[in-house]
Amino acid sequence: MHIPGCELLRQFAGDHSGLKEQTQAAWDSYIHSACSRAEARARESSFLRINDLPERRLRVHAGETLVWREGDGHVATVPHGLIHDWMGAVFVPKATIADVLAVTRDYDRFAEIYKPAVIKAKELGAVGNDDRFSMLLMQKVLFVTAAMEGEYETRYVQVSPKRWYSISQSTRLQAIEKFGSPDMRALPPDRGPGYVWRLYSFTKFDESDGGVYIEMEALGLSRDVPSLLRWLVDPIVEHLPRNSIHATLEETRDAVLARISRQD
Repeated sequence: MHIPGCELLRQFAGDHSGLKEQTQAAWDSYIHSACSRAEARARESSFLRINDLPERRLRVHAGETLVWREGDGHVATVPHGLIHDWMGAVFVPKATIADVLAVTRDYDRFAEIYKPAVIKAKELGAVGNDDRFSMLLMQKVLFVTAAMEGEYETRYVQVSPKRWYSISQSTRLQAIEKFGSPDMRALPPDRGPGYVWRLYSFTKFDESDGGVYIEMEALGLSRDVPSLLRWLVDPIVEHLPRNSIHATLEETRDAVLARISRQD
């Protein structure tokens, strides 16, 4: 059966022209600004974004996992690329900061905690509050499978006894071509369909109200989408970051609650 757009999508996915210097420069500038804002807020009394939005804080405390787009509500367009900036929040009742960090820094168990998105993960080393780890990620949206393997660095910073934040970034990402087939292979860095070129996140942990609030800002860089393919590809590049942050927050909460339950 002929599915409209499939041939165009195959051509798009098969275009391995790679990440361009202008795109990387625009990403670096965006990340610098986002990180400066996040670090400034981390030093303020409000700390969490949801503290400025009382209705959202109440919904999160009641058990809802919220995810919303930052900025003006639209994807940021840069030369030959798109920057996706999403934020989400979840509340883990009866938890402490120590409970949460014991889960978020247990990299060797990520494949168990964050399945099916994380296929495998491994701690590569830690020095103080600076961690290195690797992950093989896979997500399916519509009829597209996006898979990549990479390495990441995360730094944890303690603001006060009950407030921490972490900064995490990809240091290497390689798209997996023909994932799941016998002839699948990892493409060179910055090559491939470009569903994700770079990943960066800023996560805050606030112990209050009888538990821990986790608020994550997740940023991703993808290639631009030709106008002819926007109707087909936009759902993919939109769903990937939104689904990822929502699942990460809920699975972190569930893993922390399971850990607390085992300790009781």
